[in-house]
Amino acid sequence: MMNVQCSMSNKVVATFYKFVSLPDCAAIREPLLEYCLSQNIKGTILLAQEGINGTISGDRVKIDAVLGWLRRDQRLTDLEVKESHAESPPFARMKVRLKKEIVTLGIPEIDPNQEVGKYVTPQEWNEIISDPEVLVIDTRNDYEVEIGSFKGAKNPKTDSFRQFPEYVTQKLNPNQHKKVAMFCTGGIRCEKASSYMLDQGFQEVYHLKGGILKYLEEIPPELSMWEGECFVFDERVTVKEGLELGNYDLCYACGHPISEQDKASPFYEPIVSCPHCYEDLTPEKKARQQEKQRQRNQNNK
Repeated sequence: MMNVQCSMSNKVVATFYKFVSLPDCAAIREPLLEYCLSQNIKGTILLAQEGINGTISGDRVKIDAVLGWLRRDQRLTDLEVKESHAESPPFARMKVRLKKEIVTLGIPEIDPNQEVGKYVTPQEWNEIISDPEVLVIDTRNDYEVEIGSFKGAKNPKTDSFRQFPEYVTQKLNPNQHKKVAMFCTGGIRCEKASSYMLDQGFQEVYHLKGGILKYLEEIPPELSMWEGECFVFDERVTVKEGLELGNYDLCYACGHPISEQDKASPFYEPIVSCPHCYEDLTPEKKARQQEKQRQRNQNNK
């Protein structure tokens, strides 16, 4: 269900990933980059031997052209895509990068192509997380969880996905936690996390298919169990129900999402600092940031 505001927007934002064996990923990189550039597409696509992960933006016809180019590869014919819209391009350039992992857990032997947990559709998710026997885990980083999450979900308080295995080892027990349900922004982190947890002996592992973005797109607000907004890794910063643009900005100094309340703080100075980075602000860094602000103001005259 697409809201009126989004349907009037002129830039499509397409997010996709797939765990699939791509031993020739290095050979794919340059032709893919050249084709995206020829279509004036911007964003980032990661390629690894374990699969593909990307978010791109552009005009409707050209996004469809790039997705069609990808799906011509028989390994990607069923590539699933989540779409939202933006009033202006959320990315400045196009990048196609080779990586060891398309999402970095730091344990290369964990392979979602071999085994993953049980997929749960957005329509089934409410029932799963309402089960008192199910431990619900938000696999995203701490600053993302602060902005919004599902009610009652556990926050591992990680700074990066690499720390998730340590959280599992220290806080969870397969003999105690019989049912586990996980979620993340688009589904990729919890899919890999489910593979890891099965490897660690957890028996009943669920994960939200399509992630938070698919849930916000398909579940109407009156039925939603989501609270807050969802951080996205582009210039939109956050989205909310119906994938409408959220209410957060980014601190130019540290990259942390900031709310209107943060902007009212005495520690907030545009481009210079926010409540999340003020304590780490040295006089030298403050001077550099203030010079950037001065130059920006001058360029805007």
